[in-house]
Amino acid sequence: MELSEDEFLGGRVKLYQPKKGYRISSDTVFLAASLPELKGQKIIDIGAGTGGILTFYKSRNACENICHALEIREDMIALARKNAEGNALRDKIKYFRGDLKDLPQEIQPNTYDHLVTNPPYYKEDAGMKSPFETKAAAHREENMDLKTWILSCLKLLKQRAYITLIHRTDRLGDILAAFEGKAGNIIIYPLWSDEYKGSKRIIIRARKSSLEPLTLKNGLTLHTSKGSFTQKAEDILRHNGFLDITQ
Repeated sequence: MELSEDEFLGGRVKLYQPKKGYRISSDTVFLAASLPELKGQKIIDIGAGTGGILTFYKSRNACENICHALEIREDMIALARKNAEGNALRDKIKYFRGDLKDLPQEIQPNTYDHLVTNPPYYKEDAGMKSPFETKAAAHREENMDLKTWILSCLKLLKQRAYITLIHRTDRLGDILAAFEGKAGNIIIYPLWSDEYKGSKRIIIRARKSSLEPLTLKNGLTLHTSKGSFTQKAEDILRHNGFLDITQ
């Protein structure tokens, strides 16, 4: 696998990733930026890939907590561990091989305070499959559909703990259906392409076993009318800013 070493967050983080196939996008940065401090809590990233989410999160939050990550592909885990070490996080993030159908012994149900995940965006039969295996596995529901993914994630959480995820806006109905009767206090936070175009991505947070109502936030506009990033988006992407999706 041919690799590139790329800078993120204005050079604060450097990550190795495949030159072709699965590569970290701004979705990863915005999702990581939405995580609060979580001091003293136990966190897990499901479908960790090359480790972008927790590496970005820990670059902004130096507080003491427990960070685990689950990834099915051995080559991606190797890169994630390499990236953790390269960003002085070797002892801060623990990566485990497995998936939601076959959890390693170290990852047990009902033990996490916060779960973060970027599930595959497309149904198995949707459109043309990427020729690159790493990208196809990251983007398509090949082994598990979205509802099963979300329900399996909820099983890992303690009662009234939180899940935060990013997904395509057109899958919102599927996501809410998965949470029905299982989680509440749902926050929907759209990422708007610009002030004239619709939202293609949403960040969603939900609380396990909660009965509190859903809240739709104004969200974040990513681009100006001239195509450049807005000041808030720039602050997140270049300066490691926090994205408070509760506001």
